[in-house]
Amino acid sequence: MPAWIQQGFAEYAQRMPRECKLELLEIPLGKRARGIPVERAIEAEGERMLAAIKPGDWVVALEVNGKSFTTEALAGHLESWMGDGRDVCLLVGGPDGLAPLCIERADMSWSLSRLTLPHGLVRVLLAEQLYRAWSVMKGHPYHRA
Repeated sequence: MPAWIQQGFAEYAQRMPRECKLELLEIPLGKRARGIPVERAIEAEGERMLAAIKPGDWVVALEVNGKSFTTEALAGHLESWMGDGRDVCLLVGGPDGLAPLCIERADMSWSLSRLTLPHGLVRVLLAEQLYRAWSVMKGHPYHRA
């Protein structure tokens, strides 16, 4: 990822408090080559994602067809997730999307936008929106409606 993506994600991740720590786990892309169906690459990515998830984790699939939230609604979800005590895994697919098995495993699907976004940008946008939701929860002045 370009340095600006890494810096953008790191900026918001470091702002998050210990009780709402944001960690990035990168899963290698599936091999894309002539003669290998793209579905196989997506499936391989999905298998690696699912292997990184613990059985009790709350899983959110980032999907264009998922539900959209206002900032305030996201803050409500974040508060609920924090109160639940389980780890939350936010799954972002590779260039060809999220594996069907990951979508099936998800407890909820969330759409950041109806637009197709590059996953580097999704990292930054997701981190910023989680920080914004946390700031709403805590009455922090970062979020101004």
